Amino acid sequence: MTVNLTRIYTRLGDGGETHLGDMSRVAKTHPRIEAYGTVDELTAQVGLALTIDDLPQEYADWLRRVQNDLFDVGADISAPEDPERERLRVLPEQVTWLEERCDEVNATLQPLKSFVMPGGTRAAAQLHVCRTVCRRAERRAIAAGEELNPEVVRYLNRLSDLLFILSRGANRGEEPLWEPGKYR
Repeated sequence: MTVNLTRIYTRLGDGGETHLGDMSRVAKTHPRIEAYGTVDELTAQVGLALTIDDLPQEYADWLRRVQNDLFDVGADISAPEDPERERLRVLPEQVTWLEERCDEVNATLQPLKSFVMPGGTRAAAQLHVCRTVCRRAERRAIAAGEELNPEVVRYLNRLSDLLFILSRGANRGEEPLWEPGKYR
């Protein structure tokens, strides 16, 4: 499947509307636009994480796959169900792959004794930013409606888990923990 983009500006969105994947026109504030726009933001944040020197190479390889999958997520969100046309949809196997990576990395980490505060290494801090944007994308996908492919929400939910686990791994056991009431 290829995508050809011959013109970047079309002036079609100047009135505050845009096309969904089925070419129907909706407001740029439509829940599906909000959802896949947030997925786009997440993709950019993952791209930023990939530029950080202290990001473990294995994590970088996984995040490149995640970036590609996030384009699948965006395509899925953008195209309402159409029985006449096959659309790109997120599959359960993509969610399973995330779960396997979660289990793989989590098995190397010490059990948590408190909530983890975002920070530590630059890579861990950026992975936490990715996690929070992912959680927002998940909320926006849920708000887009029940007719959305349920694998989209599952994928985003598992991805936020993976991003949390990767941030812990990137801190190599030196993660900042919440100390309730410490400065009261």
